[in-house]
Amino acid sequence: PHPQPPGVLKVLPVPLRRREHCGHTDPANAPYVLDTLQRAGRGCLDGTFAALVTGPVHKGVLNDAGTPFTGHTEFLAAITGGDPVMVLAAPGLRVALATTHLALRDVPDAITAARLERVLRILHRDFIRRLGIERPRILVCGLNPHAGESGHLGREEIEVIAPTLDRLRAEGMALEGPLPADTAFTPPRLAGADVVLAMYHDQGLPVLKHIGFGRAVNLTLGLPIVRTSVDHGTALDRAGTGHIDAGSLEAAIETAIAIVRRTGAASAPADAPHVSAGP
Repeated sequence: PHPQPPGVLKVLPVPLRRREHCGHTDPANAPYVLDTLQRAGRGCLDGTFAALVTGPVHKGVLNDAGTPFTGHTEFLAAITGGDPVMVLAAPGLRVALATTHLALRDVPDAITAARLERVLRILHRDFIRRLGIERPRILVCGLNPHAGESGHLGREEIEVIAPTLDRLRAEGMALEGPLPADTAFTPPRLAGADVVLAMYHDQGLPVLKHIGFGRAVNLTLGLPIVRTSVDHGTALDRAGTGHIDAGSLEAAIETAIAIVRRTGAASAPADAPHVSAGP
């Protein structure tokens, strides 16, 4: 990729199916959203672009158009053949998720040894490779209140989480847990930690967004491309008002640039899978 001159922003046109109306969604334009993601994702894979920064997407309008869509991350995983892990970063705190957009009732069954091992290996590898942290220290939350209270409030910690951590510690990973989530985010615990792994979306992200909403960045690890995103939704009620805080978008762009400069990752690794996944 070749940098643009200062003050120049190249725009690659992707046509809408129907004229847009500020602040309103139109299911007829759902293919436009997918087309832009296809173009951007594949451009990163073939080296046309150095990184991808995504704004918020309105999932509802895509689903209303009959297109199954759970989020940018899952769509990009299909395009790139990656195995994504979501990390949100705010000043002083990073939070990763073992599960993402999943109904709460489905979370316990999703917390398996295989999933935790996969997520922890990706965190360990990409914190070294992407962020330059030599030996990342990862705090791991339990699933249940009080991390299961020795099995009295659930056995996932005893039967799944703790044995997985023990195996990976034996390989040299710096892992602490399973920890009660209500104490994992206290300053003494966070001191020296590089990231907290939460078991589900609303276990970790409320704390992160309380600390840094509007300045946080969504960093997707596990993909063969560099991808960052904003920490907020579409805010349709503010469209066209001029009262928009671009802080998270600016932070996402700055983070993507910093990773590319650190790693020299102008394109996908040579062995990255080029998987086609049309809408």
